Amino acid sequence: MVVMKFGGSSVADADRIRHVASIIKAYKDEKPVVVLSAMGDTTDHLLEAADLAVSGKVDISGVEKLHRESADKLGIKIEAIDDLLEELTQLLTGISMLKELTKRTRDYLVSFGERMSVRMMSAYLTNQGIPAKFYDAWDIGMISDSNFMAAELLDEVWENIPAHLNGYKDGKDKEIPIVTGFIAKDKKGNITTLGRGGSDLSATMIGSAMKAKEIQTWKDVDGILTADPRVVKEAHPVPEVTYEEAAELAYFGAQVLHPRSMMPCIKSGVPVRVKNSYNIESPGSIIVENHSGEVPKVTAITSVKHVTLIDINSTRMLGSAGFLAHVFNNFLKWGISVDVIATSEVSVSLTVNGKTDLTGLLQDLDHVADVEVQKDKSIVTIICDADHSSAILASGFGALAEAGINVQMISQGASKVNITVICDDDEVNQVVNTLHKAFFG
Repeated sequence: MVVMKFGGSSVADADRIRHVASIIKAYKDEKPVVVLSAMGDTTDHLLEAADLAVSGKVDISGVEKLHRESADKLGIKIEAIDDLLEELTQLLTGISMLKELTKRTRDYLVSFGERMSVRMMSAYLTNQGIPAKFYDAWDIGMISDSNFMAAELLDEVWENIPAHLNGYKDGKDKEIPIVTGFIAKDKKGNITTLGRGGSDLSATMIGSAMKAKEIQTWKDVDGILTADPRVVKEAHPVPEVTYEEAAELAYFGAQVLHPRSMMPCIKSGVPVRVKNSYNIESPGSIIVENHSGEVPKVTAITSVKHVTLIDINSTRMLGSAGFLAHVFNNFLKWGISVDVIATSEVSVSLTVNGKTDLTGLLQDLDHVADVEVQKDKSIVTIICDADHSSAILASGFGALAEAGINVQMISQGASKVNITVICDDDEVNQVVNTLHKAFFG
């Protein structure tokens, strides 16, 4: 069994649905379970419809047009979508009467995208002679807590999913399951959404619970690349990365699986393969627990622009055990998340999202420290085997020195798979290209 996940751009319209259907057909002998996102911009259209409903107007034309036109082009008639469009109209009518959109109602609203997507795909596959059956996530036991817009799946999901899908895995059920990503239900029967990386989490949870051969996430590139190809023309696919390396890549800007979506795989050991839907012959990149061969010194380079660098210095608290505690209690107080950090006895340098409001934090820190804030910075992360950090630093910083670039902060991650530097936004592309050339030639 394999689990195949396709995002919204992969099923954006009738032509893309045909293409994805051809990929599913090519894998039908491997017993695929397919996880889909909403078609194209459907989620945006649903949220726009909600805004209109709050102002008193009910309009589903954007959502309805895409799905009806796609169904016509695919030559299928889907009564189940008609039922969902009627249900959606009723929901928006209720919103227009109450003139408010709660988190619970928002989750119910956006679920229509995924629910219509799986009905569309299963109907088209069946029409093409490939028996398929659509499932809303809760139909296979995807139960979550009630934290609307950012729900977490409950532990019982590990048992629920096999109870529903073992018949297909064993060959008794012949229809390919087409399952909604991103959504679940809580114990009370309310629809929830799984937050960031939700569709990937749906796929990895199903694959892990079913002990699949592998989980495939289909994108528009040949797997995970050594750098962003928009920045580095010479970027090339990485055959293999570990769960830990993939998590660091995703956290520091690469378009890989969200770190939380890999938690089921870390628990189960099921590998994830990143494939190219435009080049199905490419093997892509596989994400595994440990490298199968020699561990590469450097795996990839990634970057995040528009961060803010904060330097906090306090000679007044020299040797004080409470310095770091005081600093980070203030970050906790104001709900500010830190990305990268470097410390010394009386100073801390760290980065935060460039859009973060620092007003309250700076007022509180001003009582114990001198604080300097520098905006328009970038994080450049070298995903690597930190056991070779001296050689990596020598090669990388030698190349940066030759290019006349001085970085402003260095941090080696506790994970032992990354080395991070901070530079100006206007030189980040040069830094990434220089490092890529130094490490990959």
